Amino acid sequence: MKNHRQFDAIVVGAGPAGSTAAMVMAQKGLNVVLIERGEYAGAKNVSGGALYDTRLLERLYPGFHKTAAIERHISRRVLGFISTDHLLTMDFRCDHFSKAPYSGYTVIRPKLDQWIAQKAQDAGALLLTDTVVDGLIKEDGRVKGVYTRCAEGALYANVVIAADGVNSLLAKQAGLQRTFEAHEISLGVKEIIEFGRAKIDERFQLNANEGAAYEIVGSATKNVNGGAFLYTNGSSISIGVIAQLSSLAEKKEKTYEMLEEFKAHRSIRPLIRGGIVKEYSAHLIPEGGWKMFPRLYAPGLLVAGDAAGFVLVTGYYLQGMNYAMASGEAAAKAAVQAIEDHDYSESSMARYEKILNKNHMLSEFKTFQRTPHFLNNERIQNVYPELVCQTAQHIMQCSERKQKLGRQISTVLKKSSVSWRNILRDIYESGRAIGW
Repeated sequence: MKNHRQFDAIVVGAGPAGSTAAMVMAQKGLNVVLIERGEYAGAKNVSGGALYDTRLLERLYPGFHKTAAIERHISRRVLGFISTDHLLTMDFRCDHFSKAPYSGYTVIRPKLDQWIAQKAQDAGALLLTDTVVDGLIKEDGRVKGVYTRCAEGALYANVVIAADGVNSLLAKQAGLQRTFEAHEISLGVKEIIEFGRAKIDERFQLNANEGAAYEIVGSATKNVNGGAFLYTNGSSISIGVIAQLSSLAEKKEKTYEMLEEFKAHRSIRPLIRGGIVKEYSAHLIPEGGWKMFPRLYAPGLLVAGDAAGFVLVTGYYLQGMNYAMASGEAAAKAAVQAIEDHDYSESSMARYEKILNKNHMLSEFKTFQRTPHFLNNERIQNVYPELVCQTAQHIMQCSERKQKLGRQISTVLKKSSVSWRNILRDIYESGRAIGW
């Protein structure tokens, strides 16, 4: 029986990181098992919406946009500031957005995860679904497998890759991941609302397979740090809010109430009118970036995807799926080399971090290491969106008293708690936060 339980590599978690790692290793001829606790790959992964920068996908899966489980290519990006009564947006369209291979797509994670997991299976990996992993098998200071609740119990391997999500059991057991602080984690909740393709095309001014992505900050999350989103799928939309856990607890707000109020906003309600709610889901998101990274390796073990905190927050997008797949590929390459060398020591596993440095992935997170803290500034989250909306109203309304633009803005500033000194300081900090 032990021969049947021995593998070259075990990957825990069939999300984008785990399935990519399993596929890359299987393509190299390794005997790989991919373990998923859900009934199918993606069953526990309810996030999803916009997938930007598809160069990695094109390299891993040439021509992927012709067969992948993607909904629409993004031809419109709408960035907005919202207050109780107003919505001010920048609606950006570009001819480049509508040329294949496209720069971004809307996706539904359960569908995409199943597609990527199938690619791993096609390469030769064994997928075990509905299988819970209870912990690591350690011998002589090295990880040599995992304990599962499947019939055979313990599974052994030369290398284990932990891609088991933000609260990674395996990374914690290995002493690599600390307990995260509430301000480093956000809770995303969303609904999928069914409309029909023709109605979405008409309502969002889209052609053929074009899609729209809305990302909004301000009163959508009341006075809680976070933001809101709306993405068009094939025949449905994904709409939701993301809220920082510590801010939720401090302000004693409820995410489902935020979502309902966002949907009821006078500028959002017409976009979703007449739709039928098909799904409601929630998902924890690691948003601490560089400062919350665990150690990424131990003898016989590598950590990838959300388990490693690979979600990048820049202020103008939140991106995790690409980084999950990139980390999965890097972990697979490190595992392949370790198996070829028959060396599973810590120094051998450190090759993983070198690969991440070589492809500039870690440097991107380091560049934006100040961003999460800056974005959770009370003025950025709540004051400026209201201020921008009020200023727009003041400028655009027709009144008998005409003022110069600077005086109009000053009039609005006087009604708020924001000084020009605050604004200049925040402009300076924004430059530092986004790496200028």
